[in-house]
Amino acid sequence: MRAAQVKEFGGPEALAPAEVPDPQPGPGEVLIDVAYADTIFVETQIRAGWGRDFFPVTPPYVPGGGVSGVVGALGPDVPAEWLGRRVTAFVTGSYAERAVAATSALTVVPDDLDLLPAAALVHDGVTATGLLELTAIGPTDRVLVLGASGGMGTLLIQLAHARGARVVGVARSAEKLALIRELGADAAVDSTSPDWPDAARAALGGAADVVLDGVGGQLGAAAFPLTSDGGRFSAHGAPSGGFSAVDPEEATRRGITLYGIADVQFDPADLRRYTSEALAEAAAGRLRPVIGEVFPLERAGEAHAAIEGRGAVGKVVLEV
Repeated sequence: MRAAQVKEFGGPEALAPAEVPDPQPGPGEVLIDVAYADTIFVETQIRAGWGRDFFPVTPPYVPGGGVSGVVGALGPDVPAEWLGRRVTAFVTGSYAERAVAATSALTVVPDDLDLLPAAALVHDGVTATGLLELTAIGPTDRVLVLGASGGMGTLLIQLAHARGARVVGVARSAEKLALIRELGADAAVDSTSPDWPDAARAALGGAADVVLDGVGGQLGAAAFPLTSDGGRFSAHGAPSGGFSAVDPEEATRRGITLYGIADVQFDPADLRRYTSEALAEAAAGRLRPVIGEVFPLERAGEAHAAIEGRGAVGKVVLEV
């Protein structure tokens, strides 16, 4: 079958078309004919050789972990009702024509939702929905979203707005700032401005009850002082190359609850629940996954270059 394979650690050019054996579903598994493969920033970092202590992959390998598609074959003991169903799933090696998943990892896509937006919600819809529950955002909260124009940031803006919170998004470029206002942000702050923390503080009305940091690095570190005493700070992203360096002693002294990447590693039951919620909200028109670019599978390297270049607005998805 066709796939996109990382031949060796390196730049986007290391990701190239390849022919690999078809996977075979085992007991309790199905074979998915992949329509779209989700992409996330960490996949570009892994391809470049980052995080090998946490992601022990060895080239050549097929990257990716989330798909939408149609169940095309069943493994032993799988109920026949799964055949032909439109599903999303977490898989290993999603940049390919076909992928295997356990039935416990499948979520049925609602009839009113296309497979393209469904793929865009596989990772980010789950994490965003889980973060809103984890941080218990409510109508009295002031919420600061870093990386607000990205795939997950755009979802967080919408979900926090729907809960009645005052939402301030941080992004770069006039196009991205306009987008997050359109999605429901009460204010948008340009992260390229040296005084962006002051602008964010003014827009928040003093401080943030919740900071959702999907960027990390210096931006996340600059956002931590904007957290109110007794607030919540989630450092769940590191596309900058590292998670926010937050002083846990200061957080304790100020009564700030810290969340990290480990807190959004949900168990299978929560994964299914959050996926179903995100897909249902999208099918009902209440949640809009923003898809900036769609690349064919053969151009997966270009997709990675677009993600790393930070020019894409929202998600980058592979069409298989």
